[in-house]
Amino acid sequence: MSQAELAVNFFVALFALIDPIGNVPLFAAATLGAASAGRRMVAVYIGLFVLAFLVFFYFTGVSLLEFFGISMPAFRIAGGIILFILGLDMVRDDFTTMFADAAEGIENQSARVYAKQRFERLIVPFAMPLLIGPGAISTVIIYASEAKEFGLAGMAIGVGVIAAVSLVLVATFWAAPVISKVLGRIGMSIVVRVLGLILCALAVQFVLIGVGDATRGLIRADAKAPYAADK
Repeated sequence: MSQAELAVNFFVALFALIDPIGNVPLFAAATLGAASAGRRMVAVYIGLFVLAFLVFFYFTGVSLLEFFGISMPAFRIAGGIILFILGLDMVRDDFTTMFADAAEGIENQSARVYAKQRFERLIVPFAMPLLIGPGAISTVIIYASEAKEFGLAGMAIGVGVIAAVSLVLVATFWAAPVISKVLGRIGMSIVVRVLGLILCALAVQFVLIGVGDATRGLIRADAKAPYAADK
């Protein structure tokens, strides 16, 4: 895997897991009635939380696996199963009404006060585990192991991808009113389901790689890395 492939694959997997567009309806419902400044500040708080939390696991996750004696193939398989369950939920379910009653009592509040109070209430379950769940943490740890072969450049790529996804998350939430109007309820539902399908496929690939690394000859090389075989 090249550095460019690492960056692209990591970004796609993390983007599909965090699902900024699919979570726009939830963010809009959770900040219903808020002023634009307050809504934007909440989005910034959430983005910073996602960045800090995932970077922490990016640098410590592999060491944690070594401490508990968990092999990377085992973690790939477990992470793939979790990703598949999450992706299947995205394909089947409609999440647009989960936080419909989350915003109350925001009159006469400054943007900073509102953002702090709303963020404290949204850490669970919005920031965790909806945005940052076991699947996102598993993905970060798996790609951190992939990046080790590139040394400092690999670590920098990983941090850059996490920062890019966090930035896209903030920008998407800032544009929540516009996106909701453009896509509509049906469009948002389609986006969630398509990203869920992509996530399921990535999960199956994780399991194939994990089983292939843990066994000898059980999984064909072109199944573990299908496009690398064509080069």
